[in-house]
Amino acid sequence: MNTDELRAKQAPLKQQYRDNPASALIPAHAAGTLSLDDIACTVHSWHGDTTAGLHKAGGGSGELACSADMLLEAMVACAGVTLRAVATAMGVTIRSGKIVADGVWDARGTLAIDRAAPVGLTEVTLRFDIDSDADQAKLERMIQTTERYCVILQTLKTPPKLSVVIGAG
Repeated sequence: MNTDELRAKQAPLKQQYRDNPASALIPAHAAGTLSLDDIACTVHSWHGDTTAGLHKAGGGSGELACSADMLLEAMVACAGVTLRAVATAMGVTIRSGKIVADGVWDARGTLAIDRAAPVGLTEVTLRFDIDSDADQAKLERMIQTTERYCVILQTLKTPPKLSVVIGAG
């Protein structure tokens, strides 16, 4: 897709969202099914199921997906798509690119060994390795714009209001 094609696809959407802001509120959804035979949950996604289980650091076999990795994968995917859209809008040719997310979590918190130890990722680094025709200043502007408009990155930077409810089986 080139710059003109992207603008042509987005122009009517942008106008719709300006005219009717409520139509810009897009629902997101995920669902999973608990395993009855293992400590695992199968998440149903666009292109198949992914079964997540205990990480080796928590007593798992390491054969099932790690939820922390899945969160980082979502951030990488979102940042990659956003970067491609930004580069396209800016007319930048990307010859190759890789996005890597690395995070750290403390198993002591997850296993309730130390109440002072945090539960969850506490450090995340998102790295962009980009080979493009952009000079350094333009590349930095692309990355800043990507950071600004990446839904998952912004969700993690400014967490949403979370609710937990118990439903009927």
